[in-house]
Amino acid sequence: MILPSKHLPPDRALLTVGAHVLTFLAHPKTVSALWEELNKQDSSSASTPRRITYDWFLLALDLLYALGTIELESGLVARRTV
Repeated sequence: MILPSKHLPPDRALLTVGAHVLTFLAHPKTVSALWEELNKQDSSSASTPRRITYDWFLLALDLLYALGTIELESGLVARRTV
């Protein structure tokens, strides 16, 4: 689930989805704005993961938070600065 496996393609692994989410966090955003921006992307490109469900998106956010990569400040998701 976190890493690709025999039954989970690399573009569906949570680390891959989380890395893709991080590309949209140049500035802090709400969860809903981040979700909308992620879904606007054309899924036909080989560099972007295929369309994911909202629960998979939230699991990717949870993973990024657990890894200390993002934080929630004033209702906005932001990259964590060290």
